Amino acid sequence: MTKKTVRIIVLGDLLVSPSGDPRGLGWLGRVLSRSFSDEQTIEVIALPVPGETTAQLGERWWPEFERRMAGAEELRLVVALGNTDPAAGISISRSRLNLATILDEARKRDIESFVIGPVPSRIADQNPEIEHLAWGFEDVANRRQIPFVDCFKPLVEHEGWANEMADSPNGIPGQVGHGLIAWLVLNRGWNEWLGLAEG
Repeated sequence: MTKKTVRIIVLGDLLVSPSGDPRGLGWLGRVLSRSFSDEQTIEVIALPVPGETTAQLGERWWPEFERRMAGAEELRLVVALGNTDPAAGISISRSRLNLATILDEARKRDIESFVIGPVPSRIADQNPEIEHLAWGFEDVANRRQIPFVDCFKPLVEHEGWANEMADSPNGIPGQVGHGLIAWLVLNRGWNEWLGLAEG
């Protein structure tokens, strides 16, 4: 039996890349290593933009997605949101609207989405606003019955995450942080979203 090809376009900031991970996998590589299926072939294209805001993501998501559609039987979108909106002066309501617009546009095109929320900042003073941002993103996704992975609450007080971020030269986690994000994604609906058997 011929396998169905599912192509997943992953958009987000530098965390979408394996940067910072000495194993060169990143969270995405770790997730994909657990995403094999006898029924479908999964193709993944990751498109990171360092420091990207939701406004910038909203401008680029469809042109980036559209040019990578050819030849796929099924297309899906992963939005891995950054935490830069508050520092960029973007209000929570505007951030919510930016995400809602992306998700609604994807749905109109029959593209199923999966949303991963922002991680905490290593600058502690920024985290209260990022917490509100993460809650706002989760609400937007929940209202649309789209899977959402909260990375803020599980990581903001996690010792391994904090230690690694404190030593990071560019604010990107290493092996521990990428592993934690991968665990969260795998345990917050990834397999169900792709229709993969557990285990």
